[in-house]
Amino acid sequence: MNLISSTSRPWTRLRCGGAVIRTPPRVSTAVGFSTLSFPFYPHLLLDVSGRSFIASAKKKNSRSEPVLKPSITDEVSVDGDEDDGGVEDEILLEGFESDELIEDDEDYDDEYFDEEPETSAGDGAGGGGICLAGTAWDKKALQIAEEVVVSFDGELGIYAFKTLLNATIQVRIERLTNKSGSPDMTDIEAFSRKYRTQLDEAEANGSIPANVSLEVSSPGVERVVRIPEDLERFKDRNLYVKYVTEITDTVPSSELDGIFRLISFDTEARSCTWGLADVRVNREKAGKGRPLNKKQKEWRLITPVDSLQLVRFYSEI
Repeated sequence: MNLISSTSRPWTRLRCGGAVIRTPPRVSTAVGFSTLSFPFYPHLLLDVSGRSFIASAKKKNSRSEPVLKPSITDEVSVDGDEDDGGVEDEILLEGFESDELIEDDEDYDDEYFDEEPETSAGDGAGGGGICLAGTAWDKKALQIAEEVVVSFDGELGIYAFKTLLNATIQVRIERLTNKSGSPDMTDIEAFSRKYRTQLDEAEANGSIPANVSLEVSSPGVERVVRIPEDLERFKDRNLYVKYVTEITDTVPSSELDGIFRLISFDTEARSCTWGLADVRVNREKAGKGRPLNKKQKEWRLITPVDSLQLVRFYSEI
């Protein structure tokens, strides 16, 4: 996940290749790819379509640094595909232990090696929904966020909202006026500024604790589709679908998945009709380098809405 962090501290610490550089007093914005960060000036333009990023809005005296979090990506492996760089990597790393490589660079933090938890619907993160830590202030923080998003006149919405025990608020916003549902950088920054201002006022009157950390991001490239309300909205997208089959007298229930596109959604019968998505993993079942054949194009699957365990965007990137 690409990272955008905004701070208003007198001095900003930027990390670049393990070295720490102090920049002169100013409001700075940085865009990071992996662990590389560099100054980003507001008058430059950045194409962020299809990408996920986080904007962190913090107080002057907040010492915590924004955490770079990779997007959750479920890779589909295909038999016969080989990674040509694998052998070369083994040769280059031969004779080195992974622990030795980590110990040689003191700037690595343990948090960069933590695995991202599996996405689940309603987890308050990649799966959307609201997840509160149960603190005395998190409901107030959610109320303020909902009031702020209303000020955008239906253009923005809250996709996910999460509070943590370490006084961190994580918000993922979506744009309601485009097909992808992804906000651009301007949307992220505008929401961050308004929400941060309202949080500062709440801190001043004691409604929420001081030095609350705020992270605002997009839903992500492989956002989870809310069932059933978003099925029709993202009908034209390639979707990863995990579902369970119905139990019969002779066949027990089983969990299956595939890369489909939604053909139709019957709201009365509460059932979905799916076809195969025109993606590589499906095409290669007919033979490597071949398009979908006639049988694949005409294939259909009907699933009850209640049988859908997970539906999310599928990306071949």
